[in-house]
Order: sequence, then C-alpha cells, then structure tokens
Amino acid sequence: MPVLPGEVLPEDLLRDSARRVLGALLRRGADFSIAEDAVQEALLEATEQWPRSGVPAEPTAWLTTVARRKLIDMVRAESARRRREDTVAMEPDAGPTEQSDDTLHLLFPCCHPALSPAAAIALTLRAVGGLTTREIATAYLVPEATIAQRISRAKRIVAEQRFDAPGDVSTVLRILYLMFNEGYTSATSRIDVAAEAIRLARLLQAETDDPEVAGLLALMVLHHARRAARFDEHGTVVPLDHQDRSRWDRDLIADGVRILTAALQRGQLGHGRRLVA
Repeated sequence: MPVLPGEVLPEDLLRDSARRVLGALLRRGADFSIAEDAVQEALLEATEQWPRSGVPAEPTAWLTTVARRKLIDMVRAESARRRREDTVAMEPDAGPTEQSDDTLHLLFPCCHPALSPAAAIALTLRAVGGLTTREIATAYLVPEATIAQRISRAKRIVAEQRFDAPGDVSTVLRILYLMFNEGYTSATSRIDVAAEAIRLARLLQAETDDPEVAGLLALMVLHHARRAARFDEHGTVVPLDHQDRSRWDRDLIADGVRILTAALQRGQLGHGRRLVA
C-alpha cells in the first residue's frame, strides 16, 4: 500500500488503526492516559515515516509495536508508575492483532458513569473518534484550552476506575445519544458531531448483540436522513410538515428502516431505562 512522497495518508486508516491499538493496550491493563499518549506518538511517527517508506502490510501491527515501545518508555520515565511495567511487558508482540475491534473496551472507559456527560463526550471524540482537541473545540464552539482540561480531567478519573467487569452498554448509548443531539440540533457549519455519533454507534452495533444498540442507531440514522431540510438559509428550524422532502436522504432512510426492522424482529423491546439521565 505505497504512499507517494508528499501524499496525505488515508485519514480513515489512521483513525481506525489508532482505535484498535488503543483498545488493545487498555485491554492488556495499560493506564488510559499514558496509553492514549503512546498511541498519539505512534501516529506521529507513522505520519513521518509512511510517506517515505510506504504503508506497512500490517499497519495496525506496526502501530501496536511502536505504541508499545512508546508506552514502555513513558512508564520507565515516570518512577511513580514503575509498578505498571509488569503489565506493559505482557503487551502482544508485533504481528497481526486480534480480530476483535476492541470498540467496547474503549467505549466503556470513555463513557464511564464517573464522568460528566461533557467530559465523556470530549474523551470519546478524542480517543475513539480520533478528533484532535482543536477539532472538538471547534465543534462545540469553546476555547481549545477548555476541551483540553476536560479531556485531561477525564483521563485522570478513568485512570482511577476499575475495569475488571464488563461495562454497561446503556451508559455508552446515553453518551452517544447526547452526542448525536449536540450535533443534530445545530445549524452551524462545523465538524459533524452527529455523523460521528452515528459512526460510533455502527461500530458498537458490530461488537454487541444488544438490540437496543440497533434501535438507537436506527433512530439517529432516520433523524439524520432529513437533517439537510431542517434549517432554512437563516438557520431557523423548519417544521416537519414544511420541510422540502426532496432534500431527505433516501438511502439513509432505507438504511434506518432496515436496521429498525431487524431490531424489532428480535422481539426484545426496551424498558425506557437506557437513555434516561
């Protein structure tokens, strides 16, 4: 998969690989904050080397090896965290990573109940969505320093939690729902947080058999299908009965109906508890 000198690396490749590597590090017991920094260092090294040498045959394995080395260096540099070296030493060697996407291993800590919704959304967009701090700040129209503080504080809180039991999918769904609403109700031209929430919900659906995940995904997709018609040129909300239906995304509508139909066929209706604050 060669990349010519000066050519921009595929953003999806870097984003997906980074998520997989970070999930793998966390699953092996690494500290969240240090692991996330190690992955970012590995990504930086990839953006410097891959345009010259080409994308490796196993890019995720390459990033895992580099991130593991960075993680070990960071742990050794911080004497207070030397006790974690035994855990780091158990990291997988270079080679193809597990087939599991590790989305759940990553979403559960980012959406932990100990975090405020604002902090959970910021951390999820940063660690799972792959957005930079500046991009998140732009999306929420707040200073970059504010988002940086939220993420830093969230990392410290997550680092103090225990993850020896499976997380609660309902907590993840609540954060994704809030994230979608934040983006969906805005008429401003900015990073599409609603679309990112849908993308993460699709990843979550691929990793769990919970029909409520499919239900939420269908809800978001069906709403998103008519987003282009929800605002006029002045940014004013257009009521449903006045919307230009030719601007609705028919492909998204069909996708939402398909997802919803499959979920309803499971015959496991929710109890109204998963998206309650």
